[in-house]
Amino acid sequence: MLSTLRNAWKIPDIRKRIIFTLLMLLVFRLGSSIPVPYMNKQAIKDIFAASQGGLLQFLDLMAGGTFSSFSIFALNIYPYITASIIIQLLTIAIPRLEEIAKEGEEGRKKIARYTKYGAMILALIQAIGFTFGLFRSAIETTNVLQNTIVIISLIAGTSFLMWLGDLITEKGIGNGTSLIIFVGIISRLPHEIVKTLGLVKVGQLSAIKVILFGIVALIIIALVIALQEGERRIPVQYAKRVVGRKMYGGQSTHIPIKVSMAGVIPVIFASSLLAFPQTIFLFIKGQQSPWITKYLTPAGNVGVWIYSILNILLIMFFTYFYTAIQFNTVEYSKNLQQYGGFIPGIRPGRPTSDYLNKVVTRITFVGAISLAILASLPILLSKAFGMQVNFGGTAIIIVVGVAMETVKQIESQMLMRHYKGFLK
Repeated sequence: MLSTLRNAWKIPDIRKRIIFTLLMLLVFRLGSSIPVPYMNKQAIKDIFAASQGGLLQFLDLMAGGTFSSFSIFALNIYPYITASIIIQLLTIAIPRLEEIAKEGEEGRKKIARYTKYGAMILALIQAIGFTFGLFRSAIETTNVLQNTIVIISLIAGTSFLMWLGDLITEKGIGNGTSLIIFVGIISRLPHEIVKTLGLVKVGQLSAIKVILFGIVALIIIALVIALQEGERRIPVQYAKRVVGRKMYGGQSTHIPIKVSMAGVIPVIFASSLLAFPQTIFLFIKGQQSPWITKYLTPAGNVGVWIYSILNILLIMFFTYFYTAIQFNTVEYSKNLQQYGGFIPGIRPGRPTSDYLNKVVTRITFVGAISLAILASLPILLSKAFGMQVNFGGTAIIIVVGVAMETVKQIESQMLMRHYKGFLK
């Protein structure tokens, strides 16, 4: 990876893209320090101190610390993530949306526009919920205009991050939305390390447990990399055909089917949905629900098992769902037949589609169950070790997955430019 980055830096065009991406991410971190007006920061700190971990700490970790400081980026990019889940589910349920999604580039633009509209509506709901629900004791407004300014500040922050994410995707390196989440998570890593070392120093946490947890984290990183890199190669043969006096085709190639075709998307979607019940209660009551904390979050003795089971099921569901969207076996079979390609031993057309579907289903199951277990393992281990670890499996998988996807995009950019130092 370091070799790839070093070689990429030597290419002027890619270097400009990397610098642009870093500058945009710096803008994101600088904006994270801009506070929302008319909010008492000490009162917000007191609310977080009284929560003693749980959902608030997890939301703060995923938001890169912007939630606990209640900056203009407090909602982060997550309204857009939630809107993406809803739109993708509706695409299957509503035929008209499915037709739009199949209209090529123009259809994708329409779906993206609908997703952004949905994100704005969700951002409005979350802004009102958090401001007048969870943080109502921290509000220092005296009239409707000031209340409106608070809400608009939060919605504008999310809008700006969506625009920033699109800008990074278009002019930078990697997926802008994923990189914003990535930077937000790793920005909290030093804080979590210092906090853990402080607990070890005062004797509240065993050093042996911390070391064991660190080893587990390294194993998870290695397994995530293996999942991202693993693939099944299905051989494809192209028939020979004569055009004029020349013969075309006859070459052999393969279809690479990734073990984890969906990447980190299922983990992000699952964590967003699992946080939903507690978030709604925070909106309404302004505090965490003891019942939800006990039965639906990792903080409860019963909840840690229910949460882990739901987490595994949701990750598996979204892995299959996202893979089905990305890899349409019927369309792939038609395209293969159209260009004279066939899988040795499999008839073109419907048999090829069925064969591909069987292979993808089996491969996806391995990837889905592995990803789900890796995401849930640190939660169970932290409970067994008696550790309050916010930087768990979900965060590790997201960080490693996004880092690998970004490096792969850099590699593809280098291949497009035929960089001889990379192709050796």
